[in-house]
Amino acid sequence: MNASNLSPNNARGGIGLLGVGIVGSAVASSILSAEGQRRGLRLCGAIVRDTTRQRDVELPAGTLSSDPDTVLGSPDVDIVVELMGGEEPAMEYISVALCAGKHVVTANKEVISKHGEKLRNLATANNVSLQYEASVGGGIPIINPLLNDLAANQILGLRAIINGTTNYILTQMASGGVSFDDALADAQRLGFAEADPTADVDAFDAVYKISILARLAFGVDVPIENIFREGIRRTASQDFRYAEELGYTIKLLAAARRENGGLLVRVHPALVPSDVPMAKVEGALNVVEAEGDLVGPLWLQGRGAGAEPTASAVMGDVLRTLSVLRGGGHLPQARPINPDLPLLEMARHECKYYTRLTVRDRPGVLAQIAGALGDMDISIASVLQMDSDPDRGNADLVIMTHPAREANMQRAVERIDALGDVGTVANVIRVESYPSAR
Repeated sequence: MNASNLSPNNARGGIGLLGVGIVGSAVASSILSAEGQRRGLRLCGAIVRDTTRQRDVELPAGTLSSDPDTVLGSPDVDIVVELMGGEEPAMEYISVALCAGKHVVTANKEVISKHGEKLRNLATANNVSLQYEASVGGGIPIINPLLNDLAANQILGLRAIINGTTNYILTQMASGGVSFDDALADAQRLGFAEADPTADVDAFDAVYKISILARLAFGVDVPIENIFREGIRRTASQDFRYAEELGYTIKLLAAARRENGGLLVRVHPALVPSDVPMAKVEGALNVVEAEGDLVGPLWLQGRGAGAEPTASAVMGDVLRTLSVLRGGGHLPQARPINPDLPLLEMARHECKYYTRLTVRDRPGVLAQIAGALGDMDISIASVLQMDSDPDRGNADLVIMTHPAREANMQRAVERIDALGDVGTVANVIRVESYPSAR
């Protein structure tokens, strides 16, 4: 959006908040701070469900209301900041604000991933802006670099750890040898995980975020149902021990990359080589790797959640919008839709695979498994026999394959699981490849 399209006469710095929770309180504090006042920011109103509840910030008298029209219909509000979360009524309120000629800043990953294209079109039709830096990566600046600094690049690939909850859980499992259930309980106790952790551990949150990044990086509208999704519930403590022996650790990766003439977008646990930087991203930190044809690989790491990092991204969008309203610069546009880059199905993906099986500890078992893999044109790179149980006559068998196609691997797993000497195929984890990796 060009500065010439926005009238500086209406740039009064009036801000209306939708939601004053943990992040909203931090944003309100920033607006009301001495620095916010020096910049000419004005908090004109804030919409909450319960106006009597105690909050972490003291707001001016008369600011709070439960009536959305006091913000959405106010002529004093130039910028609506939506921090409610969830799909509705946030989607409705954002749409109303844009249609009313108000600029919108949001941290709502679900709304942007599901309805971003519709909202961008609404913003354009009403000559206003829609900013959402805080929707991915918390305080990590990634949305605006993709829109602005990397605009001259053809983005070749993205790879990210963009869910702090799962990264914390996996870090605890890797370093402490604890079970998934114990690591999840610890994350909930510390406030990293919600009472219902489904959005995080089943990877819905990461799917929303990679959908947003893929749209900006590649100019492809990526419906969330078209993204391959696999969470971390099957990951066990022994997987980390076995992975370490093989020279890897385990991360929940969100990735989008050009391959086989299209774009593949996927979220799943992956074995990451221990000697690459991605393996060292621990705790609740987030990271995004981006590779451009001109700039090469870039690395952005930081706090991916929390009140202050998210408020930092929100306020950055607010200040950018105000700068344009006051005649100073422009807000970059998203890449146009690229009709020549189709979305690919996961079945076409090729990688190495880590497979953990519980088998009967007797001769001939490996030959049966190798036969099932060979029938699907999959060759074995290495085999480890681990954690034998002589009393039950069982052992853990860990197989690393050479690169194979996903569809072939899934068919092979079905055949292996049906073998009489195989108790269970306990886990199959894809191995992420790096140029310098083994």
